[in-house]
Amino acid sequence: MEKVKVINRSGHPLPAYETTQAVGLDVRAATAEPLTIGPLQRVMVPTGLYFQIPEGYEIQVRPRSGLAAKYGITVINSPGTIDPDYRGELKVLLVNLSNEPFVMQPGERVAQLVFARCERLVWEEAVVLDETQRGAGGFGSTGMK
Repeated sequence: MEKVKVINRSGHPLPAYETTQAVGLDVRAATAEPLTIGPLQRVMVPTGLYFQIPEGYEIQVRPRSGLAAKYGITVINSPGTIDPDYRGELKVLLVNLSNEPFVMQPGERVAQLVFARCERLVWEEAVVLDETQRGAGGFGSTGMK
């Protein structure tokens, strides 16, 4: 299990897995006051968290399904990526896709973090690519059910 150094200036507990088999860690808003997000408004929500991610890994910032389903609140650049060389505060870019204002409370769980291993690649320019059954079939080409 990889260890990740973290500075927590949020005043809240560190992100945690909510169940024994959860993949995402819930991250909380580090705001002093409630924050209202209007319809179609984007906001950068501070978390008070700073990470030292091991080389070869990223942290993905993903929406919380409950906020999305109940209130239309989602991470606009989902999934967002935190690179291992970034040392600034994690801020979550949220958008309100509903027609109603949403009031976020201090300490509210606003997103989830997923740690993922990443491989770097080297391009190999080619003139042709190997054939596959799918070929150049795009969106919906494997069937709609």
